[in-house]
Amino acid sequence: MRDILEHFTFAQPQWLLLLVPCALLLILRRGRGAEAALSFSTLSVLASLGSKVRHGPFALGLPIATLALVPAILAMARPVWLSEFQSKTASGIDIAIAFDVSLSMSIDDFFTPDGRPLKRIDAAKAVVNRFIESRPDDRIGMVIYSGRPYSVSPITLDHDWLLSSFRQVDLNILKEMGTAIGSAISAASTRLESRDAKSKIIVLITDGASNSGKISPVEAAENAKLLGIKIYTVAIGTKEGRVSEEIQRFARQEFDLPTLRKIAAITGGEHYWAQNVASLEETFQTIDRLEKSETVSRTVVEDHELFPWFIGAATLAALGAAFVLALNPPPAP
Repeated sequence: MRDILEHFTFAQPQWLLLLVPCALLLILRRGRGAEAALSFSTLSVLASLGSKVRHGPFALGLPIATLALVPAILAMARPVWLSEFQSKTASGIDIAIAFDVSLSMSIDDFFTPDGRPLKRIDAAKAVVNRFIESRPDDRIGMVIYSGRPYSVSPITLDHDWLLSSFRQVDLNILKEMGTAIGSAISAASTRLESRDAKSKIIVLITDGASNSGKISPVEAAENAKLLGIKIYTVAIGTKEGRVSEEIQRFARQEFDLPTLRKIAAITGGEHYWAQNVASLEETFQTIDRLEKSETVSRTVVEDHELFPWFIGAATLAALGAAFVLALNPPPAP
């Protein structure tokens, strides 16, 4: 019933006022007529004047003819069934996320709100997941990398598919050791190069210094600038964070902040250093504010005309009344 009330309406409801005289016609017909003008002591004298009056067919045919007016009036009011659709235009901002899955992302120097250790990759995945969900009108793609880059998703508006692929990302996907930041930037730039967007962005997430790949991070950033791509660099790791001796024999601060700052500066982006979950959240909220989406949303309403059904009902009722009256005409005066 609720669905009917939401979708059914009359395009020209003023014609419904004709139902009032139609109803009055039916009511007045049931009223008692005028008294006879002549009185007879007996009706036997009238028996020879004509055939017996047949009241049944005439009493049935006229109401059917009158009721045929009802669907005809409803048809004149143009009953319609409304179907509503939302039409959205993409924001024009294309984003490629370059996500580090090198072995050092397994370091658990982040912490949950209740104080439990949290791996860097788990903290970063949770924040990036929310970032993607918060921008439904942007085309977003993803490249993961360690010693080489690997495409997780092309630039797409299908965020459900993107997030489904992102959930499968872990540290075991790529077997190559190292952190190829330059190659990751180049791979992300390639996916954005052919896009016709007003704004092209790479969000580079890493906890390491570039130590592999065929192109340096700075050279890759300069090429990205030529393509009109802006890069936001996000370093992940605590100030005291060190790579475990099990991962790297000569422990040192794992990321290269000067290079990450230079990458951002060359392309007109920003650099961030997230040392805990809160600062990581704030970093992506800041990027979200800096690259604000502007979308156009239109509501499209399609109306399906229902008046042919009512015209058909009125026609059938009128034909039925005519058929009854033709077979059983009213008495002649």
